[in-house]
Amino acid sequence: MTASSSLVRRFGLLHATALNMTNMIGIGPFITIPLLMSALGGPHAMLGWLVALVIVVCDGMVWSELGAAMPGSGGSFGYLRHGYGAATVGRLMGFLFVWQFVLSGPLEIASGYIGFAQYLGYIWKGITARQTIVVVTFIGLANLALLYRRITSIATITVALWTGTIVTVIVVVVTGARHFDPRVAFDFPPGAFNLSLGFLLGLGAASRVGVYDYLGYYDVCYIGDEVENPGQVIPRSIVISTVAVAAIYLAINLSIVGVVPWREFVPAEARPQSSFVVSIFMERTYGPGIATLFTAMILWTAFGSVFALLLGYSRVPYAAARDGYFFKVFARLHPSQGFPSVSLVVLGVLSILAGFVSLGMVIDALITTRILVQFIGQIGAVTLLRRRVPDMPRPYRMWLYPVPSLVALLGWIFIFATTPPLVVAFGLGALVLGVVCFGAWSWKGRTWPFDARDPGERTVTP
Repeated sequence: MTASSSLVRRFGLLHATALNMTNMIGIGPFITIPLLMSALGGPHAMLGWLVALVIVVCDGMVWSELGAAMPGSGGSFGYLRHGYGAATVGRLMGFLFVWQFVLSGPLEIASGYIGFAQYLGYIWKGITARQTIVVVTFIGLANLALLYRRITSIATITVALWTGTIVTVIVVVVTGARHFDPRVAFDFPPGAFNLSLGFLLGLGAASRVGVYDYLGYYDVCYIGDEVENPGQVIPRSIVISTVAVAAIYLAINLSIVGVVPWREFVPAEARPQSSFVVSIFMERTYGPGIATLFTAMILWTAFGSVFALLLGYSRVPYAAARDGYFFKVFARLHPSQGFPSVSLVVLGVLSILAGFVSLGMVIDALITTRILVQFIGQIGAVTLLRRRVPDMPRPYRMWLYPVPSLVALLGWIFIFATTPPLVVAFGLGALVLGVVCFGAWSWKGRTWPFDARDPGERTVTP
């Protein structure tokens, strides 16, 4: 019996949408507002969210077509393998996906550690840079220790995380609506909309922050084996969750900047209180006591999000290694507890190390690393499958194909091109190193492209 046939399709539209939104809304909306406003120096930076929304809606159609046509667990790992040929180039793409995931996954987890340390700064007055590193290390090790066991209460933990997040978001939005001042919110600086190279670079930076906040709109694709009627549920859940989260983020941002003038936390690197701007927002409206309590809620949300991320992400390299598409060491299970111990420890340690750099650098590196293989790679997979397997059952077909693919592609290229050169070099260097490691690994195992057999004779574990 295959793994897919043993899974129950129990995720309906509501469950799938909740799953996506749970992963999309974590610590993100509470830590990115100062970065977003600093990107263009004012509230017009919210244009970056609009650009990011267009990109992820179009990219969501790519995910929807692939997910509806191949509703198996693994998401991108399976799409890239089948799109580029499972026994040949698809093997390289599958390896590179997991390779970049081992880098980008810890970066995303690290953003939660950094956010936790930043908001702790509201309670721990005068926390230094060295103490911040200690906090990141402690939280990272605590997270790793909690997960270094068989987890039997995932559903309970997920519900608790989701409940805490929603309560926190509702409090912010309701408070902002009651105290909103449009003169504060829409206080644009002179020449805010003058088109220039600096404006485009700032818009690119704001768009990267926006994409970071939307990450997770495709999470249902990773559990395709468990989705009811995936041909309809997967596309609809992606659209609904993206639009809903966009509205939530807009409400949160307007709530904050409508109470706390943006000039008080821009530029973020020069304003210490930008690290916990939502706490300042609550202090302005309810006083320091309530703000401290609310900060504790954000800390809980932050820890819950990194717990869920490390739990889920540690299974990706393990699954790929188990199927023969990544280094065999990652397929090791704990001898008594049965969880992927090597994968968990590697991603856990890397996420702690990634937490030692700035939040802006982490977000830039995270988005840049994923663009090259996962996002752009999947656009290529959709195109190749349309050409090579035109009769493949496609319960959902991309509207106005290939326009959304082209819009998403141009959007990803724009974000990549406006990224700081050092981060671009990191992304390209990681990709080249991944190709080199794939070559050495394939040569040692005598698999493609070093397998002497005819490509048509090769068999690969699906």
